[in-house]
Amino acid sequence: MRHKNKVKTLDRPKDERELMLRNMASSVLLYEKITTTEAKAKVVKPLVERLITIAKTGNLNSRRKLIQILLQKKAVKKSMEVLGERYKTRNGGYTRIIRLGNREGDGAKMVQLELV
Repeated sequence: MRHKNKVKTLDRPKDERELMLRNMASSVLLYEKITTTEAKAKVVKPLVERLITIAKTGNLNSRRKLIQILLQKKAVKKSMEVLGERYKTRNGGYTRIIRLGNREGDGAKMVQLELV
């Protein structure tokens, strides 16, 4: 039983899951919206919000934290220069999930995760 285990495993090993979430977070920051399943979107949403909060401070330490997490240098640059300035006065709630319906092949619930 998984009592008190709040980590959503998404049926993947830990290393694969973490890399997938880091890639999805980079894609959200670069393209400002992605289409994915509802379960993945709910897991990656807090990560994206945390990354934007880090980018809002705009100093060298926050840039280094983003470089540790994000895999693409363009995502770090955009989050520091563009998104950090855009959400400077906002106190959270940078993303929204819009439901799109079910996927044709397997019926998975599809959503669009986008920046507000």
